[in-house]
Amino acid sequence: MHVRSIVVVLALASHAVASSPARADTYRVGPSRSYRQLSELPALAPGDVVEVDGGAIYEPASFETPGADGAPIVLRGIPASSGELPVLEGGDNTLELAADHYLVEGFEIRGGTRRCVFVHAHDLTLRNLRIHDCVNHGIEGGGGGGGDLTLEFVEVYRSGEGTQHHQIYVSSDTTQHPGSVFRMRFCYVHDGRGGNNVKSRSERNEIHFNWIEGALYHELELIGPDPDDAGVDEDDAIENSDVVGNVLVKGGGHSGGWITRIGGDGTGQTWGRYRFVNNTMVLASDSSGVFRVFTGLDSLEAHGNLIVSRGASTARVVRDVEAEWLSGTAQLHGSNNWVMDGLGFVPTSWTGTLRGSDPGLESLAENDLRPREGSALIDAAIRAPTSPAGFAFPGPLAVPTHHPGMRAHVAPGAEVSRPDVGDLDIGAFEHGAGPPVMTPDAGTMSMPDAGSACVPSCGARECGTDGCGGTCGRCGPREACSSAGTCECDDGASACGGACVDTRSSPDHCGGCDVACEADEVCAAGACASECGGSLVACDRACVDTTRDRANCGACGNACDGACEDGACVVTGRVEGGCGCRAVGATSGARAGWIVVVLAGWLWARRAARRRL
Repeated sequence: MHVRSIVVVLALASHAVASSPARADTYRVGPSRSYRQLSELPALAPGDVVEVDGGAIYEPASFETPGADGAPIVLRGIPASSGELPVLEGGDNTLELAADHYLVEGFEIRGGTRRCVFVHAHDLTLRNLRIHDCVNHGIEGGGGGGGDLTLEFVEVYRSGEGTQHHQIYVSSDTTQHPGSVFRMRFCYVHDGRGGNNVKSRSERNEIHFNWIEGALYHELELIGPDPDDAGVDEDDAIENSDVVGNVLVKGGGHSGGWITRIGGDGTGQTWGRYRFVNNTMVLASDSSGVFRVFTGLDSLEAHGNLIVSRGASTARVVRDVEAEWLSGTAQLHGSNNWVMDGLGFVPTSWTGTLRGSDPGLESLAENDLRPREGSALIDAAIRAPTSPAGFAFPGPLAVPTHHPGMRAHVAPGAEVSRPDVGDLDIGAFEHGAGPPVMTPDAGTMSMPDAGSACVPSCGARECGTDGCGGTCGRCGPREACSSAGTCECDDGASACGGACVDTRSSPDHCGGCDVACEADEVCAAGACASECGGSLVACDRACVDTTRDRANCGACGNACDGACEDGACVVTGRVEGGCGCRAVGATSGARAGWIVVVLAGWLWARRAARRRL
């Protein structure tokens, strides 16, 4: 028995050494460093960090070697003592990311003749960047190979050109990276030279707490994929957009046109759902309007938005004559929006709409868009507004938690929490001071009956009922909702690397956390093997029983929200909606050294031997 244990330990140790990635390195780039340009760096590996000295100008750079999930390659600008960021300048593409898993932060990027930033990969984060004076696109995210992309604390200005080039233009590849998300928060986009400020063809958009102003055409254009893009077809997936807590302004020398266009642009349509909540939207006297609804979509809902104009205007709030509704009937839903007098075409299906000539802002002329004391906006919105019955928005941000920047670039850590003061105010800003707003993941909720006083309440719950017929979120495929409303690993699953996994079948955690099988092996009953035995099926190198595995029910990749019985998904009492409970974090344990893995393997083998005794 002891000999078997020793053999297991040695096998685990040998495997850990073979499969554990190399130790991450830190490289320094600067005029006085060994590496003077980013192009001089050796091939980077997952977890590597590149620190670039500020106060200097660097040549364009392209990166084609990937990081790893939980271990991105980090490109970090280090400000000079004067505060100057390192500058990447010029070239066809000033910065190109052509491989997955990168974090880029702390740079000024300018002067690209085609794109200042070109990204066509998955799991990319651009943070604390100033991107400007780009001849064509400021940021372009390509459809072929494009996946999750996050922009935060990014300023983009004086970019775009003509009708086809934009300050920000992104799309995702629904074939290679289905379900990917474009997230944009705490950004300042202004003074465009052409096109749209933000144009997205991504499968899901989460646009939160940004100040976006001065596009030639639309401040936001959220539309379907272009069938001409590599690997992207407009019928591959439905695209949904959650737009919460932003300031959207027509101005900056381009006051005409519409604030938003949604659905499609004639080249691709979404058939998706759009949700605009607690935004402040500012028109000019010659602006066309707010919502330009175009070609195919499913629904548009608007709650707690402030819609004002500088000067008298008869602009439209909604234009949907070009719309094609998935259900065959217009789905325009809204509640408690404030609309300035003179603006027309407010949907009659909106409820609780407030009208007036002055919403009571600190100074509309000076772009101080906060409600002042006595404003009609104060306490006039609905907290966690619900979606219309039959058109629930998947996984919305229930309540705005932050203010956008005040027409300025926001640095990481300088973002301002929205205070929790009485009821929620209409618009992107809350009047007064108090503790920060706490919000659940609202999941999927239904529109209450007219006059209903039910207010959804989730508190700190991640899942379970919200008390109004909706839910506070959905747990992952190997998680269950506890009686306390928290998502926990269900029976048979273990917490490994920030996620719940089945160590009996996970090829990355086979028999124990961070015990990975070789690339040509599968994980069967907690041990690495050459093939699955019996009736088990290999799904992404995990040997599973497809008759009852919720993540692979009946076939690999067919995940159930409820139980899996006899290879079919069965609806149970588990909650529905978006999951706000899944832990995220780096799988840095794999980099802690093989000794830790050996010890873990020894403990596992020892416990197994005791069980056999």
